[in-house]
Amino acid sequence: MSSRHDSGDLSATVLEALFTQAPMGLYVFDEQLRIVRYNTAGRGVRGLPSDAVLGRRLDEVAEGFHDPELLSLARQVLTGEARVRNRLMRGRPPGDPDQETVLSVSAFRVRPGGGHVLGVAVVEDVSARQHTVDRLDILHDAHHAIGTSLDVRDTADALAETVVGRLADAVSVDVLDEAVRGAALSGGPVDADVPLRRVAFRSVRDPARQGPSGTLDTFPFPTPFSQSLQDASPRLVARLTPNEPWLSTDPERARLLTDAGVHSLIITPLVVRGVVLGVAGFYRYRDPRPYDENDLSLAEQLAQRTALSIDNARSYARERTIATALQRHLLPRTPPRLTTVDTAALHLPGSVGGGGDWYDVIPLSGGRVALTVGDVTGSGIEVAAAMGRLRTALTTLAVRDLAPEELLSCLDETTVSLALDRGEPVTASCLYAVFDPVTRTCTAASAGHAPPVALGALGEPLVLEPPAGPLLGTGRGGYEAVRVELPDGSLLALYTNGLVRAAANARQTLLRLLSHPDRPLRQLADDAVYALLPGQSEDDAVLLLARTRGLAEDRLAEWTLPKDPAVVGTARRLAEHQLSDWGLEDLSFTTELIVSELVTNAIRYGSPPIRLRMIRDRSLMCEVSDGSSTAPHLRNARSIDEGGRGLALVAQLATRWGTRFGRRGKTIWSEQELDGG
Repeated sequence: MSSRHDSGDLSATVLEALFTQAPMGLYVFDEQLRIVRYNTAGRGVRGLPSDAVLGRRLDEVAEGFHDPELLSLARQVLTGEARVRNRLMRGRPPGDPDQETVLSVSAFRVRPGGGHVLGVAVVEDVSARQHTVDRLDILHDAHHAIGTSLDVRDTADALAETVVGRLADAVSVDVLDEAVRGAALSGGPVDADVPLRRVAFRSVRDPARQGPSGTLDTFPFPTPFSQSLQDASPRLVARLTPNEPWLSTDPERARLLTDAGVHSLIITPLVVRGVVLGVAGFYRYRDPRPYDENDLSLAEQLAQRTALSIDNARSYARERTIATALQRHLLPRTPPRLTTVDTAALHLPGSVGGGGDWYDVIPLSGGRVALTVGDVTGSGIEVAAAMGRLRTALTTLAVRDLAPEELLSCLDETTVSLALDRGEPVTASCLYAVFDPVTRTCTAASAGHAPPVALGALGEPLVLEPPAGPLLGTGRGGYEAVRVELPDGSLLALYTNGLVRAAANARQTLLRLLSHPDRPLRQLADDAVYALLPGQSEDDAVLLLARTRGLAEDRLAEWTLPKDPAVVGTARRLAEHQLSDWGLEDLSFTTELIVSELVTNAIRYGSPPIRLRMIRDRSLMCEVSDGSSTAPHLRNARSIDEGGRGLALVAQLATRWGTRFGRRGKTIWSEQELDGG
């Protein structure tokens, strides 16, 4: 009996100590959810009279902690339907409204002595621990959100979106304008007169919407902003008062802070490897807590990650700017002015920058014109450089007067060699077309490129669809060409994928937009851009328009000559008479010499049929064709040699000369400049 009595006394003693000395809160509540006993030493009730707690409902005791499920869960605990363990409740006790408190609540039911069911709630203050967890959560979210984009504005906004409503009520990010533009930056302090661009602003008033950005401004000296930019150190203003002396230095910003009710702020510089990129501001006006050193440490870590990502974006923007500048430098400045083809070209760099799109208009012998567009796969400086090398190779092959399908085969081999030089694959698409104004035909071949859009003089669609062979750089070759006749006034549109990728039924749209023969080419090109590119795309876009017309009959003369040395004199007289008809008598001497040497060369080394053709365009062209495919050789004749000077003489008298090969035989041609040509 004594032992049982001692045990009962011990239980009562422990129970009494538990409800008077335990550091955590203990609350016993009845079926009406009213407190019937509590721990008088618990936080929040210590020193309160008992009637301020006993008999009150749970939600009345938990003043300042709003949990809409509190009473419902308590009822479920009493009925045995639920058990609450470590449920977090956040709030601000009336006795300390400036400090957020986090409580961990557990609840279970008991039936003392088999009587009425009671509920027991155990409450523990876990504010310090939970605030640490909150900071780690912010860093975790920042790690996943910041740095996913190579755009300065997206990076800055990722920071703002991560912390608004958690660490700050508002966030602003200002970056040096030079950094936004991708310029190289030097280390050292940032002077007060250096402009910074607002790249992000968010607030709890409208967290889903960005505030005004893009404005350019400076931070007057001295303020926490200018000081952070000067020494690359953060500034903590725990309690901002209207009497702060620096507010008078920047009245406009002071007014904004005052109107918003900002009472605490942190300014952190964005620094990478000793270079200041900008500054980030964290503001509190709805959250009554002042910033402390823990908040400052968190803001610094966030600023460091943001600065690193912004610097990556700056480096990318710099590379993109260089690549775009290189690409523009490698493209033709303006297409050449020609009498048989009117052209208009547009090159629109993509947002990624430094793409591999190109176009070209290349005058060829015989008044022919080569039109080409292409696209090297990828983007960046290396791709722009590869594009320049391919375009140079194409131009070199084009002036050799290779047939389109043969030119693409040679260019495919060149691309494979380029890949070997770079140590990584290089592929490109290309469309190459040649318009002959004498025959009014267009011959085109494609290496994995979209066919051109072709329209007649009245805007009616024409069929010009060369088979899309393998991409350049695959080494497979096997290109085929198609030839179509183009009436005078026909229109060709060559383009790259960047122009049509974003639009549905793009070719049909192009056909409709370009079917207006009365509109200037430049207007047609602009109309196509307006319809197909409502916004800047990531990829480059090229559009090359060409309106063709044949050579007038009175500008062409052609004769078939027998393979007889005596005919050389006849050829000279024919040329002389034709020059007289064209009013070009001042070119008679040089032209007769050129014709004489070319005809003599064809008779001596070639085979029938031999043809002499003269074309008057922007230049005077003389061509002699024969049935032999033997290539001529320019020789350096010695003083004692009796022959071998013919082609050397032609090279001296003509502006340019060359040889082109056809299906049967070859043509040696020369050009002489005309006054005003």
